[in-house]
Amino acid sequence: MNNSDFSTKEDVQSLASEVACLKALVTLMLKSMGQADAGKVIIKLEDYVNHLNNPQQAEVFSETIKQIKTAFRK
Repeated sequence: MNNSDFSTKEDVQSLASEVACLKALVTLMLKSMGQADAGKVIIKLEDYVNHLNNPQQAEVFSETIKQIKTAFRK
């Protein structure tokens, strides 16, 4: 793991694809945790968003959490 290369291409489409992949990864991880533990994680994420000082960042985080919650419920 120490020698892993996690570099990202500079074009927007590649970055967007990587973010979508990470959203899917988080959703699958939450599903594998079980409903009770996953619910705790989501609550902590929502609490984290509520304490962000940057409104734009908070909006992006909030939307991302909504997408993950929707996918988790399916």
